[in-house]
Amino acid sequence: MSTLPEPIAPPPSAGAHIGARALRKAAWRLIPILGAGYAVALIDRTNLGFAALQMNRDLHFSASVYGLAAGIFFLSYASCNVPANLLLLRFGARRWLAGIMVGWGILSAATLVVSTPGPFYVLRFLLGMAEAGFFPGVIYYLTRWFPSHMRARAITRFYVFGPLSGIVMGAIAGSLLGLNGRLGLAGWQWLFLVEALPAILLGAVIFAWLPDSPESAPWLAPEERAWVIRHRGGGDEPAGGASATGLGHALRDANVWVGGLFMFTTLFGFYSYIFFAPIIVTQLTGFSATTVGFLIAGQYAVAAIAMVGNGILSDRQGERRLHALFPTLLTVLGFAVAALAHSPGLILAALTLIPAGGWAAQGPAWATCMAFLRPESAAAGIGTITSLGILGGFVGPQVLGQLRDRTGTYQGGLLVCALACLAAAILVWRLDPGIKAEPPSLSNNRTS
Repeated sequence: MSTLPEPIAPPPSAGAHIGARALRKAAWRLIPILGAGYAVALIDRTNLGFAALQMNRDLHFSASVYGLAAGIFFLSYASCNVPANLLLLRFGARRWLAGIMVGWGILSAATLVVSTPGPFYVLRFLLGMAEAGFFPGVIYYLTRWFPSHMRARAITRFYVFGPLSGIVMGAIAGSLLGLNGRLGLAGWQWLFLVEALPAILLGAVIFAWLPDSPESAPWLAPEERAWVIRHRGGGDEPAGGASATGLGHALRDANVWVGGLFMFTTLFGFYSYIFFAPIIVTQLTGFSATTVGFLIAGQYAVAAIAMVGNGILSDRQGERRLHALFPTLLTVLGFAVAALAHSPGLILAALTLIPAGGWAAQGPAWATCMAFLRPESAAAGIGTITSLGILGGFVGPQVLGQLRDRTGTYQGGLLVCALACLAAAILVWRLDPGIKAEPPSLSNNRTS
């Protein structure tokens, strides 16, 4: 399955051919490495779900302790999103993204030494700080390369590495947990150690490979560079002082807050499921960690297909909100059926809808959000939406863990997640109805 955007066939003009060639180069040279970084980030923040199969037992952590540790990552992540995105503008994408990857790789590996809740919370909090600049930074970075009618597809091809990370994590988690006792380390310690190494290695690759902007990309011909600069959204970076001005514009934009609340309610359910899925599926089926890992990998394979297909349809039809709304409603259905059904087979099928709908909604939802951001406030607006959204990852796992400890089951928590996702569906529909994607053409009046 290709994870790269296929350029739309342009009209027979010199400018259109230049644009298609430039976007093809950008897709092949940028999206795989950025997507790999995103996959590594998700593995290092969510591998806790598989580690918990042994870690909670070995360290005597309750569901509430585990839920707080899972969620506290997002508290620091949210608080650092906006300043991290502004620092990317100051230091450049190459140095900033490479540096934070090395930092979070070291912190993720350090989790193997925890033995009590306090240090566990501290390391998760620091890991959130380290990762905070990556995702919003990449989303903003892509706006500097791809025109608006290509963004849902470009973001989707970057985002699809998220469910692909779930496939990888599910496939290898059981084997790493099976190393229990090797060299005096528990299986969950091996999991943290081995899965942290790619972040450090990939940080070095990004430092050597990634250009800061189209202006500094050596692999673009002069006419291709000029085309990308002319056709990207937002024009050139504003002059000095724009960071504060951009943040002010973002905070006064009602759509920024609606978009942020949509992300909050979506990620409330999404991360609740991600962190507790291995435990829920293990209790539901009684299967081994290896088998559960492959089951969850299968769920993420479905999610990857749904995400790619929905992003392509959104771009081709020039429509965003419906393509974000319907997948969100699928997550509502998945949570509700999983909470209320009694058949293990039906519950497993319902659980598959959760990552599929959650991932499929993201590309069109972000394209909708970016369509209303002013050029001078794009970086701050993306950071604000991400910060508000990621707080859902802080609250959701805690609520699910607390309800599990109080009731002895996950049913109540799953219903709360269903309600959160229903609120997300209402919110995405409330985004400015005047927003429409640009027609799917690579040429316009400015095409040379």
